[in-house]
Amino acid sequence: MSLVKVAGGAATAVILVIGGTFLFTQFMAPKNKFEACIPNSVAGGAIGGPFELTDHTGRAVTDVDVLNQPSLVYFGYTFCPDVCPMDVARNAVAVDILAETGREAKPVFITIDPERDTAEELADFVANNHPDMVGLTGTAAQVAKAARGYKVYYQRQPGEDEEYYLMAHSNFTYLMMPEHGFVDFFRGDLDPEQVAELVACVLDAA
Repeated sequence: MSLVKVAGGAATAVILVIGGTFLFTQFMAPKNKFEACIPNSVAGGAIGGPFELTDHTGRAVTDVDVLNQPSLVYFGYTFCPDVCPMDVARNAVAVDILAETGREAKPVFITIDPERDTAEELADFVANNHPDMVGLTGTAAQVAKAARGYKVYYQRQPGEDEEYYLMAHSNFTYLMMPEHGFVDFFRGDLDPEQVAELVACVLDAA
């Protein structure tokens, strides 16, 4: 066999390997390191972004201050009679399940009702839900900016009572990771174990 044929065969083999690798990475390999963990497949999407708010201790904070570890971010309001309490409690339990396996995640609650949800009101709320929870409020404009970043819908419902009104709002929980930003979102119909399992997968892949 001539050296030309050997060289030609080797070159062909290299091309096939490179081509196969390209096809695998383009069509078969995960698009990102978290893809195997996230059923919603939107990691890295345009969700999240910078915000300037006030935490439940009255301290001015930014997204960099708050989202400094894996976080479960939820938008709601403390006067919410039904959905918010269940979602917030679910997230708190999921965080505790993760802690039992040596994994850390922070529950974050951002109000969509800053008129009533002052820092003092949030302090009581987070104390009743989880010791590691961070509650965030701000001016109406600050809250609106944060909500837009997370594609959150909210609207005050009409009514004559100026104190005991309701807020309509979306109720997704967002998994945010330092250096990665938005990774996944969780619907309200998932139980604590399911949320913890999905978050654990992401944490292990990070």
